[in-house]
Amino acid sequence: MPSTSDSEQEDHTRQSNSKLSRLIDEYDLEELGERIEDYWLDDTDDGYSLRELADYVNQQLLRTAMRDAGMNPLDGEVENTYRLLTDDDVSTGTRTQAHRRLERAGVDVDQLDADFVSRQAVHTYLTSVRGVTYPTDNSDPVTTEATNIRRLKRRMTTMTDGKLTHLQNADHITLGEFEILLDMRVLCEDCGNQYQVSDLLEQRGCECANLD
Repeated sequence: MPSTSDSEQEDHTRQSNSKLSRLIDEYDLEELGERIEDYWLDDTDDGYSLRELADYVNQQLLRTAMRDAGMNPLDGEVENTYRLLTDDDVSTGTRTQAHRRLERAGVDVDQLDADFVSRQAVHTYLTSVRGVTYPTDNSDPVTTEATNIRRLKRRMTTMTDGKLTHLQNADHITLGEFEILLDMRVLCEDCGNQYQVSDLLEQRGCECANLD
């Protein structure tokens, strides 16, 4: 059995080999580790996938860098700036503008980009450093996929909100206060019924099972 000092040395080695552990120290985000662990283990609609956690971590790095440079980001500004820097749908010109704006404010964008983490880095940190095991339940694939679909819907809503907010703030479109309504429905062409995806999964199917 390893001694206490051996265990402490192993913990230190795991942390030193983790990119996210290093960034948490460098950016002084000591509560971030516990927060993303809670988000990952949350099996409700509020839970985060590894991809969402990586985006969340990167947004916290960006927020810290902006504040350290003396910027005072408004609500939604960090999320939108992150989208402009990383989203594949953003044009090169728009990305360059966001890049230069941060540089003029004193943010080292190249270093920030190098610090951005992947979902694999988040997974390594959670499992190897924090010792977290995701409570998978393969016995009910319907429940698993229902959770995945809810999270996908939330991600689509967040992305759409960010894009519209950017267009609105840049005066490309006229839009007042708004909210995103994402209606995901399934039409069964055999029985002719329509269902919300969540309702279809909750009742485990359509009316075809009741047809003669």
